[in-house]
Amino acid sequence: MKHVKLSQTADLMPTLGLGTWQASPEVIESTVYKALDLGYRHIDTAFNYNNEEAIGNAIKKWIDDGKGTRKDLFITTKLPHVGNRASDVKKFLDLQLKRLQMDYVDLYLIHVPFGFHCDAETLTPVVNSNGEYDLDLDTDHVSTWKVMECCQKEGLIRNLGLSNFNEAQIEKIIDESTVKPQVLQVELHAYFQQMDLRKFCSDHDIVVTAYAPLGSPGAKDHFVNKYNYSPDAFPDLLGHPEVNEIAKSHEKTPAQILLRYLVQQSVVVIPKSTSDKRLKENASLYDFELTPYEINKLKKLDRGEDGRIFNFLFWKGVENHPEYPFKFLTLAADTK
Repeated sequence: MKHVKLSQTADLMPTLGLGTWQASPEVIESTVYKALDLGYRHIDTAFNYNNEEAIGNAIKKWIDDGKGTRKDLFITTKLPHVGNRASDVKKFLDLQLKRLQMDYVDLYLIHVPFGFHCDAETLTPVVNSNGEYDLDLDTDHVSTWKVMECCQKEGLIRNLGLSNFNEAQIEKIIDESTVKPQVLQVELHAYFQQMDLRKFCSDHDIVVTAYAPLGSPGAKDHFVNKYNYSPDAFPDLLGHPEVNEIAKSHEKTPAQILLRYLVQQSVVVIPKSTSDKRLKENASLYDFELTPYEINKLKKLDRGEDGRIFNFLFWKGVENHPEYPFKFLTLAADTK
């Protein structure tokens, strides 16, 4: 249960990883080193997190200190929204490998299915005078994916995957690719369990990784009063009475219960923490098991689409992109 086997390469992906979104470079460098010392072997980052260089420094120091080797690790990063086109894949991947101080990454994901035009100097999205993001309406997943396949053949990427894609978008890549997607990373937690999407992935041998597996408690401070998010949009899963009841019966924390719930269903989890105490707690998932009764209780917490936190509407105008993956959300809003 500590690993899942990826299709096509048979690589073993640790079911517990360290998420690094919202972790500043000065903090994440020491955090990654501590996490590796605690036994973490899976680190998840992205170009958009602006911390790949610090993570690379931490990993290099850990290896140089004789703690382990590159082959012991599973490193995931992602092609950014500003590079979501065939002509930019190699440019961004080369830059990311340089920042990470690596010859290859174990998993490379297309971060989001839509693309923005890129400011060539800052490598950030171009924003129009009305505050809306300058959308690249020519986003072509298949052509981008084919370049990623070439990078895999060159040995720069071990495994290929997607993030935040819907079923139709995934299916199109499956139908037109040589290397099928091996991993899908999406928002997934007890309030938003994505059962249909997970069934689809299971049918296609795609491993699911859950970001925000605890309901992203840290996102509340980041989003509220910045992106028109209501405080009610953020669940308090860690304070849920049923989660706490199960935690008490196992002498575990609510976070350990929520993570174990997903891992026990072969979902990979990447909780983010910079606290030594929580890093240790989050890693202690494999010495207990939830009962079928407890699993069913947690399944009933699912709120479906009402449980979704991340809809990307904080990027003003993104819903107008032809590949915005949650069109049904904007359609539902229009009918209210």
